[in-house]
Amino acid sequence: MPNFGVNGLWGLLVLAGDVWAIVNIAQSPASNEKKALWIVLVVVLPLVGLILWYFLGPRGGKA
Repeated sequence: MPNFGVNGLWGLLVLAGDVWAIVNIAQSPASNEKKALWIVLVVVLPLVGLILWYFLGPRGGKA
């Protein structure tokens, strides 16, 4: 069993969150330009992009 430590666990959590965000961005009703901008932001700045998208990103019409 490899010893990932706390940093490895945080890295896996951020990676999982980024994949989740990118899938949700791609499925959102936003324009393709906005989708591309959000995806680039999440890929270039993984943690910051994920947090910004969560609070500022386009919302789906699910209620």
